Amino acid sequence: MNHFVKVFETELEVKRKGEHGIPIVIMTGMGCSFEEWHEVTEKLSVTNQVILYHRPGIGRSEQSQRERNTEATVSELKELLHVLRIDSPIILLGHSYGGLCAQHFAKRYLSDVAALVLIDSTSHDLERLDTLDLPIMNEGASDEDWLKQCEAYAEQTESALTRRIQTVLTPNQRKLPSDVQAELIQFFQRPNLYKTMIEEVRNWHADSRFIKQLGSLGSMPVYVIGRDADHEVEQGLLNGLPESELKLLEATWHQLIREQTMLSTTSKLVIAERSSHAVHLDRPDVIVAVVEEHVYQMTQALK
Repeated sequence: MNHFVKVFETELEVKRKGEHGIPIVIMTGMGCSFEEWHEVTEKLSVTNQVILYHRPGIGRSEQSQRERNTEATVSELKELLHVLRIDSPIILLGHSYGGLCAQHFAKRYLSDVAALVLIDSTSHDLERLDTLDLPIMNEGASDEDWLKQCEAYAEQTESALTRRIQTVLTPNQRKLPSDVQAELIQFFQRPNLYKTMIEEVRNWHADSRFIKQLGSLGSMPVYVIGRDADHEVEQGLLNGLPESELKLLEATWHQLIREQTMLSTTSKLVIAERSSHAVHLDRPDVIVAVVEEHVYQMTQALK
């Protein structure tokens, strides 16, 4: 069940599953609900403790007066683990922007992380994506355009957003339990979500440069899970996007994904076939297999 935990005077929405085993913490992507992780967490919680939470301003978590950047997120997670009395090293999963935050946390608190799993994660070199020549794909979809849309939503009341935003769930989201689907629909109708994303986007370039300067992760086990480039190109073509731009974007994105294996001397790259950016929805089995593999290796090492 979801409950609320006070972290630095802010009530955070937390979901815990499982009572035993190695603690697994999931950091969600920007503008993403932890409810989407239902299939992954149902399986992992059979043998492990699983902790999910919404950053301030996201889901039902209160807004915080602190600046929304990865530094704040890292300190909040550290405090959350303290409040929850989790004092053993965690397996840390980070998806998309949550992966950038997870890299920051792992570099800052090396001894707190038993393994890092980056799931189609934002790179600390994300600025390289901004240099790509993608005139058609960027038309009306640049960071600036997206921020303007978020600013418009952030100014609305929740009731106004409920009338304005008719959330259409993806086919994979519609496979989730009905109560989870209801939560996902409400998730996108809260103005605080858009206020938070505005700050996260405005800070992420400076955050990424700072995280890169923090150095490597030594020999920490790092698993890098990437989406399927060919699948993304196929889907983009179905939506009428130019093949040349799709291939350029995917080639660059995958180069950044591959480079994340250089964060540690103990790393593994896994490509989730037939998966989009939402690997946790398209191929939850891949994430579960990677985590279970590491848990098995840890268990064997203790024998």
